[in-house]
Amino acid sequence: MVSPTHHSSLTRQLVVPVVGLLLAAVLANVAFAAWLAARRSTEAVRKQQMQVATALAASRVSLSMPVLDALHRLTGSHFIVWNEASSVRGLSTLTPDSLNSIDNARIASGIAVAAITVGTQRYQIGVVRSQGVRPETVLVLTPRDALVGTTLDAVWPVLAVAAATLAVLIPLGMRTTGTLARRIGSIERHVGRIAEGQFGERLVEARARHTWPHPEPTDEIGRLVIGVNRMSTMLGELRTSLVAGERQRLLGQLAAGFAHELRNAITGARLAIDLHRRRCPMTASAQEAHTRLLDSPPDQSLAVAIRQLGIVEEEVRGLLALGKKTEAKPSVLSVDTLLTEVRDLTSPRCEHAGVQLHCEHPMGLEVFGRHDTLRAAMVNLALNGIDAAGHGGTVWLSGTALLSGAGSQEHVALAVVDTGPGPPEAIREALCDPFVTGKMEGIGLGLTVAKTVAEEHGGTLEWDRVNDRTRFTILLPRSGEGASHWECA
Repeated sequence: MVSPTHHSSLTRQLVVPVVGLLLAAVLANVAFAAWLAARRSTEAVRKQQMQVATALAASRVSLSMPVLDALHRLTGSHFIVWNEASSVRGLSTLTPDSLNSIDNARIASGIAVAAITVGTQRYQIGVVRSQGVRPETVLVLTPRDALVGTTLDAVWPVLAVAAATLAVLIPLGMRTTGTLARRIGSIERHVGRIAEGQFGERLVEARARHTWPHPEPTDEIGRLVIGVNRMSTMLGELRTSLVAGERQRLLGQLAAGFAHELRNAITGARLAIDLHRRRCPMTASAQEAHTRLLDSPPDQSLAVAIRQLGIVEEEVRGLLALGKKTEAKPSVLSVDTLLTEVRDLTSPRCEHAGVQLHCEHPMGLEVFGRHDTLRAAMVNLALNGIDAAGHGGTVWLSGTALLSGAGSQEHVALAVVDTGPGPPEAIREALCDPFVTGKMEGIGLGLTVAKTVAEEHGGTLEWDRVNDRTRFTILLPRSGEGASHWECA
């Protein structure tokens, strides 16, 4: 994943352009408004001078100090009656000191540039020709300070509005862009975690937490979050499926190898026992004499060995159920017969372990399935129960019809109950996974076999703790509906 330091921040990419555009737009607006206000002020002064010039030109009254003072009070401009050819000044509204500080040359040069400085004050100068009884030239001096003040009066409202606009828009823009950047950044980090293999995690935006677990997407980013969460969930499910498939494939290969070797060993052991029986036959009278001589019950060691080989053979059938699809055809099975066979196969183990075994016959209950695989699954559950119960414990085998509301049979529950402490807390969530076991000598395939057989019959393997007893139940459908692989039979 590319480090965030290798490229510019998303916040910077969003904030800088947005704030920059806002500043540029506001400053451009202010500049235009100031230029327009200054132009209007200048135009107003020019119009004022033109009005004064027009009034003086049209007036037939001789200019006098009262007239000039009246014009000064009305317009704010100063007036000088000027004779270019004479050094003697005429009437003026300027103070004598200010008037004496300028000469005709400065006035002439000021007229040329339409501006003149008198003392510390700068004026805009205009020339008007009076058409009175005695025509005279009048200089109109408009203070530049008045012009600047007029311009500022026109500009400051625009500046105030611009400052207020910036004060609102800049924080709002930074907050909005910052929120977008944080939301996109959280998505970036979440996608980075997905790229590192952390599938299944969900990203919940702060704005959507109050409506969780069903947040409504309000915009494109919200819909993107939902899409990323959906992708993360699907990737997690795909990874789980791939791991489970690969584990099942390896388990099948391992089980097939074990089953092949065990089957060869069982066949050899059975042949050896049968050969021993044929070579060393003992008549009934001889057995009775031997019993009286030793004052002991008849020797059942060979029968026990045969039953133990039967248990091993059932476990091999369970391994074959993992290793490959069985070709046995399903049929209607008697649950009484099935449980009796399981009891007979596991009773030697119970006697050796000091465990009492009880078989509760369901009286005529039937189930549709494959005899060998179901028996192998029940034998595995019974052996686990015997090991869990321990010396002095008890194991129960039972079959129960689960009825619907109308009283018709819907499911059959084949259960094994023991008085043991139950599976360790640490492995309860993965109890049926291959190679997961709480026994030191166990390999963790018994429950896997039982679960696989139950699912092949369209059922489930369930377990619970009831009254300090552990119960494992294979729950099967009434007549095999939903069972897989029937078409392969």
